[in-house]
Amino acid sequence: MRALLETHVFLWFVLNDLKLSNDARVTIEDASNEICISPANYWEIAIKISCGKYRLNGPYEEFWR
Repeated sequence: MRALLETHVFLWFVLNDLKLSNDARVTIEDASNEICISPANYWEIAIKISCGKYRLNGPYEEFWR
């Protein structure tokens, strides 16, 4: 299966947020699935960080690596 992650779903997954449903987590962690993110996710996450809605534990560039 190919899944395009919405920005919140991606953030909830990488930040281990409990808002992410178990079904979504299983889908993302299944190695047989192709998980994609949109280039718009980079922009949306940068905006959320600059507005104070999300806080990263390290630099933005490191987060994406």
